[in-house]
Amino acid sequence: MSDSSRPQRLSSDFPHSPNSPNSPDFPDSPDSPDPLGSSGSSGSSSPLDSSGSSGSPDLWTSIARLHSWLEEHRPADREDALLLRVLKLSEEVGEVAQAVIGATGQNPRKGTTHTWDDVRSELCDVVITALVALRTMTPDAREVFGAHLEGVVKRSLGS
Repeated sequence: MSDSSRPQRLSSDFPHSPNSPNSPDFPDSPDSPDPLGSSGSSGSSSPLDSSGSSGSPDLWTSIARLHSWLEEHRPADREDALLLRVLKLSEEVGEVAQAVIGATGQNPRKGTTHTWDDVRSELCDVVITALVALRTMTPDAREVFGAHLEGVVKRSLGS
């Protein structure tokens, strides 16, 4: 079916269930909770803070620990381990797609099988897997990622 003959889905086409795009649980819904909390980014401690003051490990310390653990338990040589970690990203992205399909009930045979919390969790797995793969490529993953992010922000926001 061509794109022009395919019926367009509108948000009003989705049922108003707890897992539908019209629910407060759906990402970017006007009623969605602020992911940074009510205080925004100032004054609140996040597990991603390098200070670790929230009691949670910081992002890059956790990535380093996961990388070390994987290196200690890898069954493949270094080059194959890198390839397998990059391929693992495809698996994780597929799990995001499966969770979205399940949260929207788009498989008539299975119905609604996931929640938007499942989608968020799977997206986190993608990020973690990508950062561990980056760390596998370079011990300077934090700096490489930071420089790349800065470039994307400048290109996108012009600042």
